[in-house]
Amino acid sequence: MHAVRPLLAALLLAGYGAVAGCSDATTTPPVGHAELPGQAGHTHGTAPSPRPSAEDLPSADVDQVQPGGPGDPTQTLAPDEGVAGSEWNHDDVSYLQMMIPHHGQALDMAELAATRAADRQVRAVADRIDAAQGPEIWLMAGWLSERGIDVPSPEEDPHDYDHGDHGHNPMVGLLSDDEMAALADADGAAFDRLFLAGMVRHHEGAIAMAEDVLAGGSDQRVAEIAADVVAGQAAEVARMQRILAGLG
Repeated sequence: MHAVRPLLAALLLAGYGAVAGCSDATTTPPVGHAELPGQAGHTHGTAPSPRPSAEDLPSADVDQVQPGGPGDPTQTLAPDEGVAGSEWNHDDVSYLQMMIPHHGQALDMAELAATRAADRQVRAVADRIDAAQGPEIWLMAGWLSERGIDVPSPEEDPHDYDHGDHGHNPMVGLLSDDEMAALADADGAAFDRLFLAGMVRHHEGAIAMAEDVLAGGSDQRVAEIAADVVAGQAAEVARMQRILAGLG
């Protein structure tokens, strides 16, 4: 199990439904969003798991702790007060809402590799994906939650959050249900080839989505997340292509 960084403050969750998030983003978040399934009674303050679930991600209706300036006390904001000084747009929101379930599928694929992969290099790639993308889901969920925007669960159907269905940047690189089923049924060298080919495509989709938000987003923190995705996953694509070529 890989250690991940916990969220640094209590997070709020209110607002948009999955597709309702396609309305124009503003710096004043809406309120009134219901808890995600399994969130009722969830206690914060424990270290998050490396494979976030709906029960683990930031829940609704908690106050947010906003740091003060040098020498000033921290300020506790009610859920309907939002995040001060936040500047973001729809591209930022749609990117993170799509990337959480997109990363979730990558983690599902990596989990299969633990028991099905024959090549140790493939298992090492899967371990790196698991170590990187679990914490990234927490960062993305925290950003959305701080702004009162709907946080998808990694287990949700990724297509439920595909903003491309509403005229915005699309979600790309996902494996279909049939492709995931074929991967789950494979073993040994056959699994290794399917895993590498599928994950290369998956990563290339993640890179394309990150480049979209780098071009159209306005939030610095989202840009940093996207830049990390581009750098990390481009290196992994090159590594997986070398491994795949070596399998013959």
